[in-house]
Amino acid sequence: MRFRSDGTFKIMQITDMQEIPAVSPDTLALLEAAVAAEQPDLVVYTGDQIKGYGVTYKGKGAALEAAVSETIDKLLKPVTSRGIPFAVTFGNHDRQVGISNHDQFYHIYKKYPSCVGEQADGVDGGGTYNIPIERSDGSGKPVFNLYLFDSGTDAKGGGYEAFDPKIIAWYRKTRDALKAQSGDYVPSIVFQHIPLPEYYNVLRRVKKSEKGAIQAFRTHKHEFYKLGETCGQNDVLLEPPSIPDKNNGEFDALAECGDVLAVFVGHDHKNSFVGRYQNIDLGFTQSSGFNAYGNRTKRGVRCIVLDENEPHSYKTYTRTYDELVGTKVTRPVFDYLTSKAPATVDAAIPMILKGLGAVAAVVILILLLVHFL
Repeated sequence: MRFRSDGTFKIMQITDMQEIPAVSPDTLALLEAAVAAEQPDLVVYTGDQIKGYGVTYKGKGAALEAAVSETIDKLLKPVTSRGIPFAVTFGNHDRQVGISNHDQFYHIYKKYPSCVGEQADGVDGGGTYNIPIERSDGSGKPVFNLYLFDSGTDAKGGGYEAFDPKIIAWYRKTRDALKAQSGDYVPSIVFQHIPLPEYYNVLRRVKKSEKGAIQAFRTHKHEFYKLGETCGQNDVLLEPPSIPDKNNGEFDALAECGDVLAVFVGHDHKNSFVGRYQNIDLGFTQSSGFNAYGNRTKRGVRCIVLDENEPHSYKTYTRTYDELVGTKVTRPVFDYLTSKAPATVDAAIPMILKGLGAVAAVVILILLLVHFL
C-alpha cells in the first residue's frame, strides 16, 4: 500500500454486516453508496461479516463453504468491482458458521486478487497481520502501519474470550522490526472486532437515574455509563461495550512505545464514538448490516484519512445510511423490532425478568378482582 500522490490515504472501516444468504438490499445499498461516495484506498472489514449462528446456514453440509462464499461475494462487490484493495479480520460470529477463520481467510477471501495481508507467523487462525503504507514517492519506506487482530469469539460460560497473548507477542516483535527498518517507531492504527476492557475508561460512570444512562453487565455489573468528556459532541453510546471478562494486557502493550495512535472496533452495533485514554484513541464504528439489530438508518461506515506529511495525526468521520441512501428501508417493522432487541444474553435477562414481573402483576390483579368482585 502507498500514499496517494497528494500525500493522503483513506481507509474505510466496515463492520458487523452480519449477513445471511438472502442479503438485505439495504445493506448492499449502504455499502454501494458509501464506497462510491468516498472512493477509499483500502477497505478494512472488522468482523462478523456473516451471521454465523444464523439458521439460514444450517444443514448445508458440503455446500456450506459455497453458500458462505456466495454471501461474501455479494458483500464485497462494491469494493471488488472497483478493484479497491481490502483487508479482513474476524468477529465472534464468523467461525460459528462451521468454517474456521483460517479456512474462511484462505479459501474465500484470499481468492480475490485485491485481498491484502498474510496471516502472522506463530498466531493461529486467520485475520491477524499488519499492512505497512509506504511513502508516495515510491521509496519503499513505511511511513504508517495498520494492524488487524483476530480478537476471538464467545467464551465458554458466557462473555468473550480473553485476547490472545500470542498476538501481543507478535505485535511487539513486528513493532520493533518496523522500527529497525525505518529508524523510528512507525505510527499505527489497530483494527479488531471486540473492544478492549479499557474502553470503559473513555466513558463516564453515572447514576442509574441519570437520563440516557446505559446499563453495563458482567465485570461492570450494576454500573451505568454515558460518554466521557474526550468523546465528540455527535458521538453515540447506546449499549455497553461488550468486553472480555479477563484483561490480558493488550492495551498496555499497545501503549508502551507511542506507535499506536488509535484502536477501532465494531461488535456493539449501535455504538459510534471516539474517546481518548492515555495516549491512544479508542473508537467504535456502528454496524452496517440490516439483517441484524442496529441503530436503524444510523447504520454506517467509518472513514479514516491519513497524511504522510503528518503521520502522527489522522481525521475520522462516519457516513450513515440516512445521509447516503435515505430514511426508508425495505422492512421497516423488522428494522424497528430488531432495534429494540437486547444485544446480548446479559442484556436480555433484565428484560425477561421485567416482562415476567409484569405478567405476574397482571395475574395477581386478576386473582384479586375475582376474589373481591
